[in-house]
Amino acid sequence: MRLEEVIEQFREAVNRFAKGDPEPAKAVFSHRSDVSLANPWGPPVVGWKKVAEALDAAAARFRDGEVTAVDPLTRHVTPHLACFLDIEHWQARIGGGDAISSLDLRVTSIYRPEGTTWALVHRHADPLPTQQGH
Repeated sequence: MRLEEVIEQFREAVNRFAKGDPEPAKAVFSHRSDVSLANPWGPPVVGWKKVAEALDAAAARFRDGEVTAVDPLTRHVTPHLACFLDIEHWQARIGGGDAISSLDLRVTSIYRPEGTTWALVHRHADPLPTQQGH
């Protein structure tokens, strides 16, 4: 699968993730021992088993959500590695709450070719800091 197709597949997967379903996102991640994830809900983890557990735990925090927009900031693509910096705009019920909350994430994603497709080998997402005192 071409890189752009995998990127689109992952964008669809994060919408399912925002509804509490981690499985489509897990399908895009590399399942190798060097895969890594750093998300706002826990410490950074390395290795497929730990990444899968962290994805399950993070998705369980979301209900009735969607990623309303993705603002691509920069892309660096070579035949062997692709790195993206994006801002993702989320809306979801978070942590068992009833209200829809908005969340803007600064996301770095790194993909590499694995077999006949590209796989997400690293994702780091953290909330955008708010501008205070300006």
